[in-house]
This record gives sequence, C-alpha cells and structure tokens, in this order.
Amino acid sequence: MEGIIEAILIFMVLSNMYLLGSSRLAIYIRLVALQGIALGVLLYLNHHGERPSHLVILAVVTMVVKGWIFPKVLFQAIQQAEVRREVEPFVGFSVSLFVGVAAWGFALWLGFRLPLPTSIGSDLIVPVAMFTIFVGLFLIVSRKNAITQVLGYLVLENGIYVFGSALGGEQAFLVEAGILLDVFVAVFVMVITLFQINREIEEIHMDTSRLAQLKD
Repeated sequence: MEGIIEAILIFMVLSNMYLLGSSRLAIYIRLVALQGIALGVLLYLNHHGERPSHLVILAVVTMVVKGWIFPKVLFQAIQQAEVRREVEPFVGFSVSLFVGVAAWGFALWLGFRLPLPTSIGSDLIVPVAMFTIFVGLFLIVSRKNAITQVLGYLVLENGIYVFGSALGGEQAFLVEAGILLDVFVAVFVMVITLFQINREIEEIHMDTSRLAQLKD
C-alpha cells in the first residue's frame, strides 16, 4: 500500500516537471487528467482503517470529474480555439524547469519541518502538495494562453487536494468535497469565458496578454 502511495507522489512530481517544460496543450490536459485519477486513488489508499462509503464515493467522483469531464471540456476548448501550443510564454520553458527544480528543493526542505496534527501515509505528501500548488500558481502567472492558465488552476487545486487527502478522515471528506464543488463550477465558468473570448477575438488565439482588444 505504501509503495503505491509513494509511486503516486513521485508521478505527481514528475508530471509537474513535465508541465513546466512542455508547450503542447494536449499533453497538459492528459497529464492533469492523470493527476486527477491518481489523486482519487491516493485519497482511497491514504485512509487508515476501514474506508467509509462516502470516502469511496468521493474518490470515484474525483476520478470521473478530474480524469474525464474536465479533460473532455478542455479538449473541446482547444479544438474550438484551434490552438495546440503555448507560444512565447512570459517565462521560457528552460527557465521554468530551473524554477521547478528550485521549488521542489524548497518544498522538501519546508515540508519536512512542518509539524503535522496526525499521521500521514508518506513523508512526501506535504512536500508534493506544496510543490504542486507552486507549479499551479507558476503556470497561471507565467503563461499567456488562457487554457494553460485554466490548467494551472486545476494543478493548484490538485495540490490542495493532496493536503486534504493526508487527513484521511471525516475532515478530508468535507474539505475535499467542498473544493471539488468549487473547482467544478470555476472550471466551467472559465471555459465559458474562453469560448466567449475566442468568439469575440478569434485572431488572438487565447493570448491573455492581448485581452485589451476587447475594449475596442
């Protein structure tokens, strides 16, 4: 059991690094979808003792929403916008990888020093959660494409979800169910906004740095 948890956490780190260094939106969406499925499994495995039915339901809902519904909607968005890559981000991909390595080191240093109120399945959970939150924030502020920024928001929420899964009890269910509902609404609002942007100014291809054109 612990080996599977460790493997999921390592996958989260590697996938986050890949997100920082890749420009292809289809890969972004697939990796974020795989993260969502992995988080559903992590929530289920990280609960100690007998697993209540509501925890199983939440894990399944997480995998369906994050691993199927969100990716499907976002793939429709990139097809509608006819955009395939993140072009000329505010921060280059090589620099982004360097920042990611530094952030992972800082997350390890800080995560191992934070006192935790309860036992958790792995010592890597807190560092991975912090690193995932940082990557999500970094994608939001360092990329120009609106779809990439939506994906950054999802990665940020994945990091918060990892924190919640560390609790593994009733509090985890309440916190994560609330987060999942919030992110479900937020992503659909964002996608609707993306379609509106693309319909109004198709020529900018979701470049948020040129949204000032909407004033004209």
